[in-house]
Amino acid sequence: MLPDLSVVWVIVFVLVLSVVLDRLLLRPVTRIMKARESAIGSARELAETSRARAQAAMDEFDAKTRAARAEVYRQMEENRRAALATRAELVAATRSEVERSLGEASVRLRAQTAAARTQLERDADALATTIVERVLDRKAS
Repeated sequence: MLPDLSVVWVIVFVLVLSVVLDRLLLRPVTRIMKARESAIGSARELAETSRARAQAAMDEFDAKTRAARAEVYRQMEENRRAALATRAELVAATRSEVERSLGEASVRLRAQTAAARTQLERDADALATTIVERVLDRKAS
């Protein structure tokens, strides 16, 4: 039994339709999908490169920030040490000035004390002589 001629026509139309669909629909869709896939891949690569560059820039920024912070702390420590040294010098100078002034005041006080004692002894002798003369009503020898 021979197949009906309509079956042959259906097979021919199906083959023609498959070729037309392949050329007009499937190949362009496949080409577009491959283009999108490659675009996505290149976008991912670009994003990864940008992320790597951003990470490197952030690491460099962190390193520079740490270095700057360390430099500032070092300068602050130097300034603190210099201020402490200046303070120690001022304290030592003030202490020596106070000790010198205290020594001078001591010397003046001893001199004034000696002068006051001498004056008191003269005044006591004069008073004693005056008292004796008044009590005895004559000059003491």
